Amino acid sequence: MSDDLLDLHARFAQRRPAACAPEEWRVRCELAAAYRLFAQLGWHELIYNHLTVRVPGTPHFLINPFGLMYREITASRLVKIDLDGNKVEPSPWPVNPAGFVVHAAVHAAREDAHCVMHTHTTAGQVVSCQREGLLPLSFNSMFYAGRVAYHDFEGITLDRDECGRLAEHLGTSNVMILRNHGLLVCGPTIGDAFAEHYMLQRACEVQVAAQSTGAELLRPDPAIADRAGEQYERTARKGDQNTLLWNAMLRWAWSLDEGFAG
Repeated sequence: MSDDLLDLHARFAQRRPAACAPEEWRVRCELAAAYRLFAQLGWHELIYNHLTVRVPGTPHFLINPFGLMYREITASRLVKIDLDGNKVEPSPWPVNPAGFVVHAAVHAAREDAHCVMHTHTTAGQVVSCQREGLLPLSFNSMFYAGRVAYHDFEGITLDRDECGRLAEHLGTSNVMILRNHGLLVCGPTIGDAFAEHYMLQRACEVQVAAQSTGAELLRPDPAIADRAGEQYERTARKGDQNTLLWNAMLRWAWSLDEGFAG
């Protein structure tokens, strides 16, 4: 870990409430930073959608308070809940039950999915409305060759019986396009999930922009797309690139407003 990141984690620790375990406070600060970054990047849906993370060593999760904008999220405001969306510690903030159904499905089915992120970005929704879904057109899209799961739209996610179908359709993938709805990603850490969302979102943005030109689109040979996907798997998901990216994003979040770590 670089000296500047060690210093940043030390600053997080200085603000830790005595009643909060160090590991929980660290993920609280990182999740709050992720919310602030999503706001900065325009990936929010006002008070809707969620980024969730498992509290280390527990069956519980942290989620945004329903009613707050992403730019208002702080480490201490995050709500701790169980897999049914019930608060396990007192909080003045409610939890959106419709939103957590999606997250509960993934967290319950995938022990490796410690962090889950769901968005309604414009580009993500546009691609989710297209019959072919994500196309192997751009550099970023190649990272997902043969690695994108899909789930058909069933309405607002209020019914818990949809959880099983969501989990089945996700399978072992870390990215899923919810048709006519938006994007869903997961990862073993907040940083891994952030990297997945960034690259998937970029792939959707470029696809929509390329299609809007009206020009004939060039698709690389499927074997090349598969090779690029394997390279990204090795260097990012199983290498150190996701960690390097997330460390840089944490430094950026701190430079924008250190108030999230409080």
